[in-house]
Amino acid sequence: MKDFPCFATENGVGSLVLREIPYRREAYIRVQDVQPGMLGAFLEECVCFCRMAGAERIYAEGQEGLESYPLHAVVYEMRGTAWVDVEKLENLFPVTQATVERWRAVCNQRMRQTDCAATQTAGDEGEILESGGAYFVHRAGQLLGIGWLRDTELMAVCSVSPGAGERVMHTLMSLAEGSQIRLEVASTNARAIRLYEKLGFIRTGEKARWHRVG
Repeated sequence: MKDFPCFATENGVGSLVLREIPYRREAYIRVQDVQPGMLGAFLEECVCFCRMAGAERIYAEGQEGLESYPLHAVVYEMRGTAWVDVEKLENLFPVTQATVERWRAVCNQRMRQTDCAATQTAGDEGEILESGGAYFVHRAGQLLGIGWLRDTELMAVCSVSPGAGERVMHTLMSLAEGSQIRLEVASTNARAIRLYEKLGFIRTGEKARWHRVG
């Protein structure tokens, strides 16, 4: 479903992220500017449009005044230096044209219940392949997880086997050992945050505060 980079009414301007509606029944509103005292009215217009597009849950960020709505999740930026425990290194298999659909399916399956995680669509496969940074992580023929490291930005990572997260991370970090890696994680993903902190990552900022508005 097509996003609306500029959704404007007499009450305000924002962008509507609708691409998650077919997959998660969620829509996101990035409020850019509103007329004084008209935040509520503008949100109602956005929510109405998102509902008509099929959204069941709607979140907004980007404007003072949203604090009066229930907080859904904070998206943190975390940074850390890539380091490798050689005892936890596994095998990396680059994603190819023949395997990118499988990689995407694994990513979406594992991230489906993760707040603020973007669904990878067929239209994203070209970018995934061109980046050269998407991998399967295997051990003795068993799939442990997947990851996508674009330069020094960790775009996606998830384990498939229980308890394999640390091994998957060390294996991915071997691609950029000694470099500063940046990632984003939702505050509700406590398990991932604990792992990143264990590996030396620290929170360096907030990228968004998503509030439930519909």
